[in-house]
Amino acid sequence: MKKTFIAIITIFLAFITINTYGSEFKTNFMQKRIADKLIRFHVIANSDLNYDQNLKLKVRNEVLKYMTPKLKNSKSLDESRKIIAENDNEIRKISERVIKENGYKYTLNTTLSHENFPVKTYGSITLPAGNYEAYRIIIGEGKGQNWWCIMFPPLCFVDITKGNIAQKETEKEMKAVFTDEEYKSVDNTVKKNDTDKNKENKENSKDENKVVVKFKIFELIKEVFNI
Repeated sequence: MKKTFIAIITIFLAFITINTYGSEFKTNFMQKRIADKLIRFHVIANSDLNYDQNLKLKVRNEVLKYMTPKLKNSKSLDESRKIIAENDNEIRKISERVIKENGYKYTLNTTLSHENFPVKTYGSITLPAGNYEAYRIIIGEGKGQNWWCIMFPPLCFVDITKGNIAQKETEKEMKAVFTDEEYKSVDNTVKKNDTDKNKENKENSKDENKVVVKFKIFELIKEVFNI
């Protein structure tokens, strides 16, 4: 009887663990799938002071002007990665020129590496927190807020101020490399009412499942101990 009781407790604890961490595992798994298909682009300012933030945007503008014709027709992650690597020196020269022309003597660093990022939204896309490959231009101490976009798929070249037009272009680019499930997980245009309704249904379903499981466990304990 003691072994049976221990087995029941073990099953109960296992259920709690799965229920607690299952959702987190699924989220992390989806983030990894998404990250494996993206290259992000970040320009990080020296500080959050207005003049440093303005300089960041000037650097961004000149780099995008140079890289647009080179990256906008890229069809693969490897192709984009190669283009970025081949043009890294020129990007540095452009950025350093902008910094100098604006009267600053900041150092500059560029890297194509994997970094951890918080949740970020760009137009109709919201990427979950996690580890992503990113090309980063770091100005000076790099302690300011950063501007970012997605280099592959080439969303940097979609004007996110164009409303529905931009949304359709974004969807087209993302769906060229993402599955429907992956795209839905980053699409932030889902109607709030639908989201709330789905969330409510999921919560109700969870509550019902908890009641059923708890009831079954209680019944097992009753049978073992003849309560």
